[in-house]
Amino acid sequence: MEGLGNLEFVKTYVGIVALMNPLGAIPVLIGLCSGKPDVVCKGIPKVTATAILIILLVSVWMGEFILKLFGISIEAFQTGGGILILLMAIHMLQAKQDSVKQTEGEKKELSEAEIKSMMSIAVVPMAIPLMAGPGTISFSIIQGAEVASMTGGRLILSVVILLAALLAWFTLAMAEPIGKKLGETGLNIATRLMGMLLAAIGVQMIAHGLVKLLPGLAG
Repeated sequence: MEGLGNLEFVKTYVGIVALMNPLGAIPVLIGLCSGKPDVVCKGIPKVTATAILIILLVSVWMGEFILKLFGISIEAFQTGGGILILLMAIHMLQAKQDSVKQTEGEKKELSEAEIKSMMSIAVVPMAIPLMAGPGTISFSIIQGAEVASMTGGRLILSVVILLAALLAWFTLAMAEPIGKKLGETGLNIATRLMGMLLAAIGVQMIAHGLVKLLPGLAG
């Protein structure tokens, strides 16, 4: 981001949104919410968007320092993220729902600890590595480094990230009505199709990460 004009502002915003791909995360959210209480499913978009916001703001302001401090490369992060996505994809390809069904009364009696435990999927894998993955994080780190010398550069970049997180929140919040229109059969089909796509993405991320970590594999 060479400047902080309106055009660069929009280009950076579009870049972050494209990397997050909130529309592509909708079928994943529908699949992960299968069998979960409404209180959990309705809260996931907000928690996911909040997690995305925090992750990307940390990337902008402290990304370079953290990577250098722990000696972590984007390639290593990419490989680990690919493994997480692949494991999630295998589960989705089975299109399994929770084996234990809850009554309406039981759903109302869920403890706060149980709700927090189920909502952990809002952070992993929804926020990271699916939406705030290696690409989004590396993009944020690079943009943060480029505007570091500009007055208010990182603050303006933070506003861009906030707007992108709000869009992700709104998009994921629309997953529930979409799921109702799809029905159980449509949900299973969408879940398996997205599982296949995520499996391919996961394998590709692992392969790219390993090739960069171990260049000899490319030969």
